[in-house]
Amino acid sequence: MKLNQIADNAGARKARKRVGRGIGSGLGKTAGRGGKGQTARKGGAKAGFEGGQMPIYRRLPKRGFNKPNAVSYNEVNLGQLQRAIDAKKLDGKGAVTEAELVKAGIITRVMGGVRLLAKGEIKKALNIEVFYATKSAIAAVEKAGGSVKVLRPAEEPKQA
Repeated sequence: MKLNQIADNAGARKARKRVGRGIGSGLGKTAGRGGKGQTARKGGAKAGFEGGQMPIYRRLPKRGFNKPNAVSYNEVNLGQLQRAIDAKKLDGKGAVTEAELVKAGIITRVMGGVRLLAKGEIKKALNIEVFYATKSAIAAVEKAGGSVKVLRPAEEPKQA
């Protein structure tokens, strides 16, 4: 084989359409874009416009509610804490607080607080200070010989 004998397979390259080259070409005048106005422009029809019919997003009822003062929490699993201890990023001395978790790289930034979840396994006794902890997470930490301090204020009973 020589360099001058190299060629693509038949049909591998398709010739581009030459539009706007006279009516005899079949793609002259409007060049395949139809008539004038909005439909001839790039982007086509307005998104969600149904030709004057009441659009579906207005026909269907509104549902749900976005809480304006919603608080986002950092969620930390027990397995993440154990991996940080194994990698020597987190030492078990003293209280494990939100600032310690940021320094260890377990969470990226401080949000509304830390939620401790029970996914994974913890082997070292830790004194953890979090905003919220599941019952199973507390039980797992206490089983390993540690303690969990929940910083969230106790909810007051609702009055009828």
